[in-house]
Amino acid sequence: MDARFVLAWSLLILGFCGLFPYTVSAQLKQNYYANVCPNVETIVRDAVGKKVKQTSVAVAATIRLFFHDCFVQGCDASVIIQSTGSNKAEKDHPDNLSLAGDGFDTVIKAKAAVDAVPSCKNKVSCADILAMATRDVITLSGGPSYAVELGRMDGVSSNATSVEGKLPKPFFNLDQLNTMFAANGLSQTDMVALSAAHTVGFSHCGQFANRLYNFSRQNPVDATLDKNYAAQLQSQCPKNVDPTIVVTMDPISPNTFDKAYFKNLQQGKGLFSLDQVLFTDTRSRPTVNNWAVSTSAFETAFVSAITKLGRVGVKTGKNGNIRRDCSAFN
Repeated sequence: MDARFVLAWSLLILGFCGLFPYTVSAQLKQNYYANVCPNVETIVRDAVGKKVKQTSVAVAATIRLFFHDCFVQGCDASVIIQSTGSNKAEKDHPDNLSLAGDGFDTVIKAKAAVDAVPSCKNKVSCADILAMATRDVITLSGGPSYAVELGRMDGVSSNATSVEGKLPKPFFNLDQLNTMFAANGLSQTDMVALSAAHTVGFSHCGQFANRLYNFSRQNPVDATLDKNYAAQLQSQCPKNVDPTIVVTMDPISPNTFDKAYFKNLQQGKGLFSLDQVLFTDTRSRPTVNNWAVSTSAFETAFVSAITKLGRVGVKTGKNGNIRRDCSAFN
Protein backbone atom coordinates (compact mmCIF):
# COMPACT_ATOMS: atom_id res chain seq x y z
CA MET A 1 0.00 0.00 0.00
CA ASP A 2 1.28 3.50 -0.86
CA ALA A 3 2.94 5.07 2.20
CA ARG A 4 1.35 8.43 1.43
CA PHE A 5 -2.10 6.83 1.49
CA VAL A 6 -1.36 5.19 4.85
CA LEU A 7 -0.20 8.52 6.27
CA ALA A 8 -3.25 10.35 4.95
CA TRP A 9 -5.60 7.70 6.36
CA SER A 10 -3.86 7.82 9.73
CA LEU A 11 -4.20 11.60 9.86
CA LEU A 12 -7.88 11.31 8.97
CA ILE A 13 -8.49 8.87 11.82
CA LEU A 14 -6.58 11.07 14.25
CA GLY A 15 -8.57 14.07 13.12
CA PHE A 16 -11.83 12.21 13.62
CA CYS A 17 -10.82 11.22 17.14
CA GLY A 18 -9.90 14.82 17.85
CA LEU A 19 -13.32 16.02 16.76
CA PHE A 20 -15.13 13.31 18.71
CA PRO A 21 -12.89 12.58 21.70
CA TYR A 22 -15.41 10.49 23.62
CA THR A 23 -16.69 8.18 20.90
CA VAL A 24 -13.72 5.81 21.13
CA SER A 25 -13.82 3.80 24.35
CA ALA A 26 -12.02 0.87 25.85
CA GLN A 27 -13.52 -2.59 25.67
CA LEU A 28 -16.05 -3.21 28.42
CA LYS A 29 -17.69 -6.52 29.18
CA GLN A 30 -20.34 -8.07 31.37
CA ASN A 31 -19.17 -10.08 34.39
CA TYR A 32 -15.86 -8.19 34.39
CA TYR A 33 -15.39 -8.87 38.12
CA ALA A 34 -16.31 -12.58 37.98
CA ASN A 35 -12.91 -13.70 39.26
CA VAL A 36 -12.30 -11.05 41.92
CA CYS A 37 -15.74 -10.01 43.21
CA PRO A 38 -18.32 -12.36 41.68
CA ASN A 39 -21.25 -11.06 43.74
CA VAL A 40 -20.60 -7.37 43.13
CA GLU A 41 -23.87 -6.72 41.30
CA THR A 42 -25.91 -8.27 44.11
CA ILE A 43 -23.97 -6.28 46.71
CA VAL A 44 -24.53 -3.03 44.86
CA ARG A 45 -28.20 -3.80 44.18
CA ASP A 46 -28.87 -4.47 47.87
CA ALA A 47 -27.14 -1.26 48.96
CA VAL A 48 -28.99 0.79 46.35
CA GLY A 49 -32.30 -0.79 47.36
CA LYS A 50 -31.75 0.28 50.97
CA LYS A 51 -30.96 3.82 49.87
CA VAL A 52 -34.06 4.08 47.66
CA LYS A 53 -36.22 2.83 50.54
CA GLN A 54 -34.83 5.70 52.62
CA THR A 55 -35.62 8.28 49.93
CA SER A 56 -37.02 8.08 46.40
CA VAL A 57 -34.96 11.17 45.56
CA ALA A 58 -32.03 8.78 45.11
CA VAL A 59 -33.55 7.46 41.85
CA ALA A 60 -33.37 10.59 39.72
CA ALA A 61 -30.30 11.83 41.60
CA THR A 62 -28.29 8.75 40.66
CA ILE A 63 -29.39 8.73 37.02
CA ARG A 64 -28.53 12.40 36.66
CA LEU A 65 -25.16 11.89 38.34
CA PHE A 66 -24.30 9.19 35.80
CA PHE A 67 -25.27 11.41 32.86
CA HIS A 68 -23.34 14.43 34.17
CA ASP A 69 -20.32 12.21 34.80
CA CYS A 70 -20.25 10.60 31.36
CA PHE A 71 -20.71 13.83 29.38
CA VAL A 72 -17.67 15.44 31.03
CA GLN A 73 -14.40 13.56 30.48
CA GLY A 74 -16.28 10.29 30.09
CA CYS A 75 -17.74 7.77 32.55
CA ASP A 76 -14.95 7.90 35.14
CA ALA A 77 -16.64 9.04 38.38
CA SER A 78 -14.76 12.35 38.16
CA VAL A 79 -17.97 14.19 39.05
CA ILE A 80 -17.86 12.63 42.55
CA ILE A 81 -14.46 14.12 43.44
CA GLN A 82 -14.54 16.77 46.17
CA SER A 83 -12.84 20.10 45.58
CA THR A 84 -9.69 20.96 47.51
CA GLY A 85 -7.92 24.20 48.28
CA SER A 86 -5.85 23.82 45.13
CA ASN A 87 -8.49 22.39 42.81
CA LYS A 88 -12.10 23.27 42.04
CA ALA A 89 -13.63 19.95 40.97
CA GLU A 90 -16.39 19.21 38.43
CA LYS A 91 -19.12 18.96 41.06
CA ASP A 92 -18.64 22.62 41.98
CA HIS A 93 -19.22 23.96 38.47
CA PRO A 94 -22.53 25.91 38.35
CA ASP A 95 -24.08 23.28 36.04
CA ASN A 96 -23.47 20.61 38.70
CA LEU A 97 -24.47 22.46 41.85
CA SER A 98 -28.04 21.17 41.54
CA LEU A 99 -26.93 17.53 41.60
CA ALA A 100 -28.72 16.09 44.62
CA GLY A 101 -26.57 14.77 47.45
CA ASP A 102 -28.56 11.52 47.50
CA GLY A 103 -27.01 10.53 44.18
CA PHE A 104 -23.50 10.85 45.58
CA ASP A 105 -24.56 9.08 48.76
CA THR A 106 -25.99 6.17 46.78
CA VAL A 107 -22.58 5.52 45.21
CA ILE A 108 -20.69 6.03 48.48
CA LYS A 109 -22.92 3.57 50.34
CA ALA A 110 -22.65 0.99 47.54
CA LYS A 111 -18.86 1.40 47.52
CA ALA A 112 -18.75 0.82 51.29
CA ALA A 113 -20.87 -2.33 50.91
CA VAL A 114 -18.57 -3.68 48.19
CA ASP A 115 -15.40 -2.90 50.14
CA ALA A 116 -16.85 -4.59 53.24
CA VAL A 117 -16.25 -7.91 51.45
CA PRO A 118 -12.52 -8.68 51.87
CA SER A 119 -12.05 -10.20 48.41
CA CYS A 120 -13.73 -7.17 46.79
CA LYS A 121 -12.01 -4.37 48.72
CA ASN A 122 -10.45 -1.80 46.38
CA LYS A 123 -11.11 -4.10 43.40
CA VAL A 124 -14.22 -2.41 41.95
CA SER A 125 -14.10 1.11 40.47
CA CYS A 126 -16.40 3.91 41.56
CA ALA A 127 -17.22 4.45 37.87
CA ASP A 128 -18.54 0.90 37.60
CA ILE A 129 -20.44 1.18 40.88
CA LEU A 130 -22.15 4.33 39.54
CA ALA A 131 -23.06 2.50 36.31
CA MET A 132 -24.54 -0.43 38.24
CA ALA A 133 -26.34 1.83 40.70
CA THR A 134 -27.91 3.72 37.80
CA ARG A 135 -29.29 0.49 36.36
CA ASP A 136 -30.58 -0.52 39.78
CA VAL A 137 -32.47 2.72 40.53
CA ILE A 138 -34.07 2.56 37.09
CA THR A 139 -35.23 -1.01 37.69
CA LEU A 140 -36.41 -0.29 41.24
CA SER A 141 -38.57 2.58 39.98
CA GLY A 142 -40.33 0.46 37.37
CA GLY A 143 -37.96 0.81 34.43
CA PRO A 144 -36.20 -1.93 32.47
CA SER A 145 -33.50 -4.17 33.88
CA TYR A 146 -30.45 -4.66 31.71
CA ALA A 147 -26.94 -6.11 31.78
CA VAL A 148 -24.30 -3.51 32.64
CA GLU A 149 -20.97 -3.57 30.85
CA LEU A 150 -18.11 -3.19 33.34
CA GLY A 151 -14.38 -2.55 33.37
CA ARG A 152 -14.15 1.24 33.72
CA MET A 153 -11.31 2.77 35.68
CA ASP A 154 -11.75 5.88 37.81
CA GLY A 155 -10.48 9.16 36.38
CA VAL A 156 -7.42 10.86 37.84
CA SER A 157 -8.49 14.45 37.16
CA SER A 158 -11.57 16.55 37.91
CA ASN A 159 -11.69 20.24 37.07
CA ALA A 160 -14.69 22.56 37.05
CA THR A 161 -13.42 24.21 33.87
CA SER A 162 -13.85 20.96 31.95
CA VAL A 163 -17.63 21.07 32.52
CA GLU A 164 -18.20 24.27 30.57
CA GLY A 165 -20.25 23.68 27.42
CA LYS A 166 -20.50 19.91 27.94
CA LEU A 167 -23.99 19.63 29.45
CA PRO A 168 -27.33 20.52 27.80
CA LYS A 169 -29.17 23.62 28.96
CA PRO A 170 -32.94 23.54 29.71
CA PHE A 171 -33.63 25.85 26.73
CA PHE A 172 -31.75 23.83 24.07
CA ASN A 173 -33.43 23.22 20.72
CA LEU A 174 -33.22 19.97 18.77
CA ASP A 175 -30.17 20.99 16.76
CA GLN A 176 -28.26 21.92 19.89
CA LEU A 177 -29.24 18.66 21.57
CA ASN A 178 -28.29 16.56 18.56
CA THR A 179 -24.92 18.28 18.24
CA MET A 180 -24.04 17.74 21.89
CA PHE A 181 -25.14 14.10 21.92
CA ALA A 182 -23.44 13.37 18.60
CA ALA A 183 -20.15 14.61 20.08
CA ASN A 184 -20.54 11.73 22.54
CA GLY A 185 -21.35 9.15 19.89
CA LEU A 186 -25.10 9.24 20.53
CA SER A 187 -27.84 9.56 17.90
CA GLN A 188 -31.05 11.57 17.97
CA THR A 189 -32.91 8.39 18.89
CA ASP A 190 -30.50 7.83 21.78
CA MET A 191 -31.01 11.43 22.89
CA VAL A 192 -34.80 11.15 22.91
CA ALA A 193 -34.61 7.86 24.83
CA LEU A 194 -32.23 9.25 27.46
CA SER A 195 -34.35 12.38 27.84
CA ALA A 196 -37.07 10.13 29.26
CA ALA A 197 -35.07 10.01 32.48
CA HIS A 198 -37.03 13.22 33.14
CA THR A 199 -39.95 10.94 33.94
CA VAL A 200 -38.59 10.89 37.51
CA GLY A 201 -37.19 13.57 39.78
CA PHE A 202 -37.58 17.25 40.47
CA SER A 203 -36.44 20.63 39.16
CA HIS A 204 -35.91 24.01 40.79
CA CYS A 205 -38.34 26.66 39.55
CA GLY A 206 -35.55 28.83 38.21
CA GLN A 207 -34.71 26.25 35.55
CA PHE A 208 -37.96 26.88 33.66
CA ALA A 209 -39.36 30.16 35.06
CA ASN A 210 -38.70 31.96 31.77
CA ARG A 211 -41.35 29.74 30.15
CA LEU A 212 -43.92 31.03 32.65
CA TYR A 213 -43.24 34.76 32.83
CA ASN A 214 -40.93 36.15 30.16
CA PHE A 215 -40.71 33.73 27.27
CA SER A 216 -41.03 36.47 24.64
CA ARG A 217 -42.53 39.95 24.18
CA GLN A 218 -45.52 38.57 22.30
CA ASN A 219 -46.00 35.53 24.56
CA PRO A 220 -44.87 35.89 28.18
CA VAL A 221 -45.97 32.27 28.67
CA ASP A 222 -44.48 29.69 26.30
CA ALA A 223 -47.30 28.83 23.87
CA THR A 224 -46.16 25.21 23.65
CA LEU A 225 -47.09 24.72 27.33
CA ASP A 226 -50.54 23.35 28.05
CA LYS A 227 -52.49 26.28 29.57
CA ASN A 228 -53.69 24.37 32.62
CA TYR A 229 -50.21 22.97 33.21
CA ALA A 230 -48.72 26.47 32.90
CA ALA A 231 -51.22 27.77 35.48
CA GLN A 232 -50.34 24.88 37.80
CA LEU A 233 -46.64 25.66 37.48
CA GLN A 234 -47.25 29.36 38.11
CA SER A 235 -49.05 28.51 41.36
CA GLN A 236 -46.15 26.30 42.41
CA CYS A 237 -43.50 28.74 41.22
CA PRO A 238 -44.73 32.32 41.62
CA LYS A 239 -42.45 35.20 40.65
CA ASN A 240 -39.53 35.66 43.06
CA VAL A 241 -40.17 32.24 44.56
CA ASP A 242 -37.71 30.78 47.08
CA PRO A 243 -34.89 29.35 44.88
CA THR A 244 -34.94 26.10 46.86
CA ILE A 245 -38.52 25.27 45.82
CA VAL A 246 -38.80 22.31 43.46
CA VAL A 247 -41.56 20.71 41.35
CA THR A 248 -41.83 17.22 39.90
CA MET A 249 -40.51 16.73 36.39
CA ASP A 250 -43.40 14.43 35.53
CA PRO A 251 -46.81 15.70 36.73
CA ILE A 252 -48.46 12.30 36.23
CA SER A 253 -46.19 9.59 37.70
CA PRO A 254 -43.14 11.36 39.18
CA ASN A 255 -41.79 8.33 41.04
CA THR A 256 -42.17 5.78 38.24
CA PHE A 257 -39.78 5.26 35.37
CA ASP A 258 -42.25 4.87 32.50
CA LYS A 259 -43.38 6.12 29.10
CA ALA A 260 -45.64 8.77 30.65
CA TYR A 261 -42.88 11.25 29.78
CA PHE A 262 -43.81 10.94 26.11
CA LYS A 263 -47.54 11.20 26.76
CA ASN A 264 -46.84 14.38 28.69
CA LEU A 265 -44.99 15.85 25.71
CA GLN A 266 -47.98 15.11 23.47
CA GLN A 267 -50.13 17.13 25.87
CA GLY A 268 -47.77 20.11 26.18
CA LYS A 269 -46.55 19.06 29.61
CA GLY A 270 -42.81 18.92 29.07
CA LEU A 271 -41.24 20.88 31.93
CA PHE A 272 -38.15 22.18 30.09
CA SER A 273 -38.02 23.62 26.61
CA LEU A 274 -35.59 20.84 25.71
CA ASP A 275 -38.27 18.32 26.70
CA GLN A 276 -41.17 19.90 24.81
CA VAL A 277 -39.11 20.49 21.66
CA LEU A 278 -38.92 16.72 21.18
CA PHE A 279 -42.61 16.87 20.29
CA THR A 280 -42.90 20.29 18.67
CA ASP A 281 -40.02 19.57 16.27
CA THR A 282 -41.35 17.35 13.49
CA ARG A 283 -38.02 15.53 13.18
CA SER A 284 -38.33 13.90 16.62
CA ARG A 285 -42.14 13.88 17.00
CA PRO A 286 -42.65 10.44 15.37
CA THR A 287 -40.32 8.88 17.96
CA VAL A 288 -42.24 10.53 20.80
CA ASN A 289 -45.56 9.33 19.36
CA ASN A 290 -44.25 5.80 18.94
CA TRP A 291 -42.90 5.48 22.46
CA ALA A 292 -45.98 7.11 23.99
CA VAL A 293 -47.91 3.95 23.05
CA SER A 294 -45.22 1.25 23.12
CA THR A 295 -43.45 0.49 26.38
CA SER A 296 -41.42 -2.28 24.77
CA ALA A 297 -40.16 -0.06 21.94
CA PHE A 298 -39.18 2.66 24.39
CA GLU A 299 -37.45 0.33 26.82
CA THR A 300 -35.49 -1.39 24.05
CA ALA A 301 -34.28 1.98 22.77
CA PHE A 302 -33.49 3.22 26.27
CA VAL A 303 -31.38 0.17 27.16
CA SER A 304 -29.44 0.58 23.92
CA ALA A 305 -28.92 4.30 24.57
CA ILE A 306 -27.80 4.03 28.19
CA THR A 307 -25.44 1.19 27.29
CA LYS A 308 -23.85 3.42 24.65
CA LEU A 309 -23.71 6.29 27.16
CA GLY A 310 -21.82 4.01 29.54
CA ARG A 311 -19.07 3.52 26.94
CA VAL A 312 -18.26 7.21 26.60
CA GLY A 313 -14.68 8.15 27.42
CA VAL A 314 -13.87 5.01 29.40
CA LYS A 315 -10.46 5.03 31.12
CA THR A 316 -8.13 2.03 31.25
CA GLY A 317 -4.58 1.27 32.34
CA LYS A 318 -2.46 4.25 33.36
CA ASN A 319 -5.28 6.62 32.35
CA GLY A 320 -7.16 5.64 35.48
CA ASN A 321 -7.17 3.61 38.68
CA ILE A 322 -9.52 2.24 41.34
CA ARG A 323 -10.16 4.83 44.03
CA ARG A 324 -10.15 3.81 47.67
CA ASP A 325 -12.46 6.74 48.35
CA CYS A 326 -14.82 7.73 45.53
CA SER A 327 -14.68 11.40 46.53
CA ALA A 328 -10.87 11.74 46.60
CA PHE A 329 -7.92 10.76 44.43
CA ASN A 330 -5.65 8.01 45.76
